[in-house]
Amino acid sequence: MISASLNDRMTRIGPGTPAGAVLRQYWQPAALIDELDHGPLVPVNLMGERLVLVQGDTLHLATRVASADEAPTHYPASEDIQIDPTGPTYPVDLRAGAVWAYLGAGNPPPFPMFDCFRAPESHVFAFKGLWECNWLQALEIGIDPAHASFLHRFLEDEDPSDSYGKQFRDKAGSTEIPMTKLLRDYPRPDIRVDETDYGLKITALRHMDDGRTHVRVTNQIFPDAICIPMSREMTITQWHVPVDDTTCYWFTVFTSFDKPVNKPLMREQRLKEHRLPDYAPKKNRANDYHYDPDEQARLTYTGMGLDINVHDQWAVEGMGPVQDRTQEHLGRSDVAIIRYRRMLRRAMDALETGG
Repeated sequence: MISASLNDRMTRIGPGTPAGAVLRQYWQPAALIDELDHGPLVPVNLMGERLVLVQGDTLHLATRVASADEAPTHYPASEDIQIDPTGPTYPVDLRAGAVWAYLGAGNPPPFPMFDCFRAPESHVFAFKGLWECNWLQALEIGIDPAHASFLHRFLEDEDPSDSYGKQFRDKAGSTEIPMTKLLRDYPRPDIRVDETDYGLKITALRHMDDGRTHVRVTNQIFPDAICIPMSREMTITQWHVPVDDTTCYWFTVFTSFDKPVNKPLMREQRLKEHRLPDYAPKKNRANDYHYDPDEQARLTYTGMGLDINVHDQWAVEGMGPVQDRTQEHLGRSDVAIIRYRRMLRRAMDALETGG
């Protein structure tokens, strides 16, 4: 458990906050490139600030006029946006299907040489989704390698050849075992966590009955991203970007190491679960995430459909917008979460003391 004051310190991200200062040292995804079709002015709510992407001679991020009680999902029409001439402006860059912004002081750092930034545009696809919880809750579910065996448990296995673009639908390694079966049959992996110069390397070892061990590596890229294998040919790099203290977007970039990605199909798959223009999920707390007890009895652990983002959304939103971490009890499988929080605290302390 941690104290309420430390919880606030790690989750509040507005200007002048310790966690906000850390996140502002890095490029953050602000919008999808698809959103530039909205018009010359594209609304962006990011890091507790109400902003606007201005498309003109140069593309940049400016401050827009907004009411104090504006909803996090408010997405005004381009003609209804008013730029605040007294507010700050920020540089942006277009990469990997997204618009990236740097909200820190001074010159922005160079882009890291992640695979998703090095791959040709034909081999990457970006998408996002809104979650009604703080950014830290969203990140922490992704760095827990054991949760996939429970939260994403499928009681029937799809044919992997018919499951393009869907996580956990591939075969495990060079075997004929569907990943869904392997996760179901070996739900308690050995978890090893190593600190690296980029964040954490999280290794889940599932020891199989035939003597082999399945190895799955999740890389936590400090401060707010994770990179995990989606299949044998594709990875997911996902950022967990605060809108404000109690709302965030996940931005995912799919990177193919084989053939070009089928962008129309992947976008169609994900738009079945999300509404436009704010990319809010169609399944949510208001409609019980479309929970179906019959499906839960025969098909999935959650009874909330086959999209694992919905499972994760239910789990992180179910703790409330900001979890009461004074009541939590972390176990041996939560070592990655514990190590990450220590890294975040060190970074916040370093910035506050001039580091």
